[in-house]
Amino acid sequence: MESAKQLSGTLAVAVFTAALGSLQYGYSLGVINAPQKVIEKNYARSLGVWTEESAVFSQNSTEEELPEVGQHPTVVMYWSLSVAIFSIGGVLSSFLVGFVGDLKGRVKGMLMVNVLAVAAGLLMGLCRMWKPHIMVISGRAVMGFYCGLTSGLVPMYIGEIAPKAYRGALGTLHQLAIVVGILISQVIGLDFVLGNDDMWPLLLGLSGAPAVLQSILLPFCPESPRYLFIILGEEEEARISLCRLKGQYDATADLEEMRREKEEADKEPRVSLLSLIRSTVYRQQLFVALMMHLSQQFSGINGIFYFSTAIFTQAGISQPVYATIGVGVINTIFTMVSVALVDKAGRRSLTLVGLGGMCCCAIIMTVGLAFQSQFWWMSYVSMSAIFLFVAFFEIGPGPIPWFIVAELFSQGPRPAAIALAGCCNWTSNFIVGMTFSYIQAWLGCYVFIVFAVLLLGFTVFTYLRVPETKGKTFEEIAAIFQKGRKELAASPKDISEMQQLKTATDA
Repeated sequence: MESAKQLSGTLAVAVFTAALGSLQYGYSLGVINAPQKVIEKNYARSLGVWTEESAVFSQNSTEEELPEVGQHPTVVMYWSLSVAIFSIGGVLSSFLVGFVGDLKGRVKGMLMVNVLAVAAGLLMGLCRMWKPHIMVISGRAVMGFYCGLTSGLVPMYIGEIAPKAYRGALGTLHQLAIVVGILISQVIGLDFVLGNDDMWPLLLGLSGAPAVLQSILLPFCPESPRYLFIILGEEEEARISLCRLKGQYDATADLEEMRREKEEADKEPRVSLLSLIRSTVYRQQLFVALMMHLSQQFSGINGIFYFSTAIFTQAGISQPVYATIGVGVINTIFTMVSVALVDKAGRRSLTLVGLGGMCCCAIIMTVGLAFQSQFWWMSYVSMSAIFLFVAFFEIGPGPIPWFIVAELFSQGPRPAAIALAGCCNWTSNFIVGMTFSYIQAWLGCYVFIVFAVLLLGFTVFTYLRVPETKGKTFEEIAAIFQKGRKELAASPKDISEMQQLKTATDA
């Protein structure tokens, strides 16, 4: 069995290839921010509210003129839509993750949806050929739809092919690829690289590039053995896939574990979204999964990204964009720390440390913001709190919710659970994005107190309700939740519900 623990070259290629979808997700998240002023100017030109003549006429006041372009109501509307439509696309498509994943398999599913990413990249890259605002919004909508699918398919595939000993570390690579994508978009979005008037369509269009590379590599990746055995019943194909992923070894023990899981899955057949929501059988797992995704988005991390430039400006940094890139670097470094620690320290421990640390940082940040007008050094307290806040986020609450959902559920309800968790994540992301500026205007520097209270609640919930899944088989994890409902297991209500799940035609 020792050889089964080794990381083979094929497994490395398969995980890298899948993570390219996550890289694309991260790039698409971050790419829209850096060139905002340039894109607004192009929107205004296309809409007829700004011309080159007016720019020449007010040549000496260009700095004042550009923000006015961005404040034009029509430009604001189209710009806001360009940003928000991405999340709306993600919310809609997250429901389809299970369907796409089971339609042709995890690998072919990822291959199919790459058509969307390439189409989105072309729409944005060629936006000057027609009306830029319409082309960019259309491209962002299609890209959001793609990212909603890939943010479910990637953790599902990696979770199913990863050896038990490395499941946490490999699962964390989804989040690592996201933050690397964000960092790449921040760096090449600088005005002297691609974030300028000539190159910005290429900057947006490049968001489809990873899909091209992924499409070339995916045919060389083995299909998920769990999908082959448990969903399709192809034991020999699953054995071949296991040997490709782990090297030549005796796959009997792994196949036996899948056989037991298949027997359980046959007793509890494929569960639809509606069945999963109504079911009391999976309620505890679903509650934990959704709360972990809510803790990720309602932690205030996106608020930090929105607010960081303003804080860095107040601290007297002449180029706050570089400080924001610094936040991206911290993001990446501490996600790597999480990759190294997650299979040693455990999921629950890292999530508790992360949420608790973020709660303390939110309080320190509030104090720094409240007193920075009285004490010059308080701005640096706020800055330090921002960097630490991001570091704590990436240690646990950032990467872990993405892959722990695949660990909490057996094969039957797993696709539906991942779809629901993804929808919850995208919806809460959209809510924070839309409401943060209003909450900030209302509470001012005390805005992060709201997040500190939420983080305290999430920390307590994690301590009381989230089990440790490190080193456990999917069977053992399911057993943890079954213990809590042992008495109910033989009740007529429960048996009747299991019969309903079996006969559900919408699965």
